Amino acid sequence: MKHTTTTSRVSATATDPQLRGIDFSSRPSQRKPIVVALGRQHSTDTVQLTSLRRLPTTESFLDCLLEPGPWVAGCDFPFGLPRELVLQLGWPLRWRELIDHYATLERSAIRATFAAFCAARPVGGKFAHRACDGPAGASPSMKWVNPPVAYMLHAGVPALLAAGCDLPGLHPGDRQRQALEAYPGLLAREVLGRQSYKSDDPKRQDAARAAARRQLLEALEVGRTRLGLRLTAPPALREELLEDGSGDCLDATLCLLQVAWGLRQPRWGWPADVDVLEGWILSA
Repeated sequence: MKHTTTTSRVSATATDPQLRGIDFSSRPSQRKPIVVALGRQHSTDTVQLTSLRRLPTTESFLDCLLEPGPWVAGCDFPFGLPRELVLQLGWPLRWRELIDHYATLERSAIRATFAAFCAARPVGGKFAHRACDGPAGASPSMKWVNPPVAYMLHAGVPALLAAGCDLPGLHPGDRQRQALEAYPGLLAREVLGRQSYKSDDPKRQDAARAAARRQLLEALEVGRTRLGLRLTAPPALREELLEDGSGDCLDATLCLLQVAWGLRQPRWGWPADVDVLEGWILSA
């Protein structure tokens, strides 16, 4: 099944920002594109999914980021590294300086540096964690495999900065184009526990995972998550969420709901004591 863009219009005021949920890939391709879910706050407790876009190249992702606002995006990649790691490595302790340094590194150097850090630590404590990892149930942002979130940070955050996006709490930019860190696994596990609903391997996209996607989508439609938001979608988009065995479309939609929730919270729902070197995950 091939989909490029499916769109259904909903009413919204001219001042309402478009909502975007971004399921990211550090090496986008036709087989594994970046997926962007677009939507609007339909009412105080309802978010409407209006389209799904697939971006198969880094250039198409940058073009997306450069599109005029107002829009607010929830991005499924980490925006920071653990302070413990940064201190140990002697890297810059200011967020923008740290990201600029990190962006200069080759992936092979990142892997070697992080592997050496882990090798020197005891079993059960190999990785350093950000304060938000525990509440979100997220992988440490220094992890370079399964999932390679260290590479996602390396590709994603510099792209946001290059496009001039505003990163609330971390770095000022164009307030009409704002981006925050989201994590779809947070909401998915709230509904499904550890039950799998997706796989990039077509051979593992089985009936059990399809049933889990349906269970997750139905929970979102009635607002059965910590966000208290209900998802609505036109029938064609709803079927697309269910039929996408990779789960990328559903993950982008989960990010969409997280950013919709954050938009209605003081300081995006961040705790008062967030470490701005590390950042925070929406709704954690």
